[in-house]
Amino acid sequence: MHEMNLPENWKYFQLEEVASLRRENVNPKDSLSLSFVGLEHIDSGESKLKRWGDASGMKSAKNHFYPNDVLYGKLRSYLDKAVIAEMEGICSTDILVITANSKIAPRFLVYLLHYQAFINHAVSTSTGVSHPRTSWNSLGKFTFALPPLSEQRAIADTLQTIQEAKFTRQREIALERERKAALMDVLFSHGTKGEPRKQTEIGKIPENWEVVKLGDVLNYIGNGLTDKQNKVGDGYPVTRIETISDDCINAKKVGYVDALPNDRIKKYRLNYGDILVSHINSDPQLGRAVIYEGKPEILLHGMNLLRMQANTGIINPFFLNFIFGAYRNRGVFIALASRAVGQSSINQSRMKSLMIPLPSLSEQDTIANVFQAIDEKTAALEQEAQHLDELFHAMLEELMTGQRSAVPLIDTEMDV
Repeated sequence: MHEMNLPENWKYFQLEEVASLRRENVNPKDSLSLSFVGLEHIDSGESKLKRWGDASGMKSAKNHFYPNDVLYGKLRSYLDKAVIAEMEGICSTDILVITANSKIAPRFLVYLLHYQAFINHAVSTSTGVSHPRTSWNSLGKFTFALPPLSEQRAIADTLQTIQEAKFTRQREIALERERKAALMDVLFSHGTKGEPRKQTEIGKIPENWEVVKLGDVLNYIGNGLTDKQNKVGDGYPVTRIETISDDCINAKKVGYVDALPNDRIKKYRLNYGDILVSHINSDPQLGRAVIYEGKPEILLHGMNLLRMQANTGIINPFFLNFIFGAYRNRGVFIALASRAVGQSSINQSRMKSLMIPLPSLSEQDTIANVFQAIDEKTAALEQEAQHLDELFHAMLEELMTGQRSAVPLIDTEMDV
């Protein structure tokens, strides 16, 4: 490791000088009362364990851990999986149980394992093609600068404050999504006016609503460009399945096609209010839909997504997009699909025959506005969470290298 000018009292150590590997194996059937942690329970980049399972059904020997041990995922170390244990339990053998000695604070240790220089070291020492793993013998040689314990605790407190702020935003996001799902169930079956309901082929809906075929409220439904795409950013941006994988148009997840004649650009260029629906995908992703709101300014419709243009004299495209969201939550698209190996699909004919509820345009507008407000709040919270994550990584780099002292930040109760 390239040495830098260190603050006073900081010293270089190898990881094995301040921590050791706990080598305590247990039989799960003898530890049924303990929680089980697998790699799937550890979130990338997070330092706190948020979920776990139980030991029932486990057969092979597992690693034993205790409070303040650090659980580190040695498989695919680029996934950056390291958390501090707050209880006793057992874990997968693909998780290293690392225990701190008196030189290093456990909470500082877990943040050290998220430090980019450590991640790079872990990746460079991994072996295996399909399932690359690193080892404690290799990780123990990682050299880093260690501050005094008081500074370690201040650094951990600072980073924890930022992460807790991010966790708060994430919990608020989850609550907003739960609220939206609950409101979908209510508004698409009861409406907004408290009127009596009638039984229909899609369930009970308000008396003044209609049930219509999707095809009857569309001006257009069709497939996209089949031209070969590239990912290097040359040419016109074109949608891929991944473009709508985050329930929004993600301009970073597009392909590109070379120059096209003007008539083909006009045919495939998305217009404001166009809806893109994933109609060929795995069951959990089937029916995912997003509405194009003009960003990026130029975006062409690619293959494997159906494009729909609503007849705005009959249906609000935002209202229709929210219906798709409700139907996906209920499993309607899965029931409508045909099965093939590894994926499901819905052809245009079946999609057009889908029955949907249709209130008056004014009530559609009211319902769409409710859900748009929730989406706007969720998007703002997601942006805050992203900014906090960026702040965390920037602070992690500066604090772990001594470029910034954590003590003044704690003294002034850093506001995030």
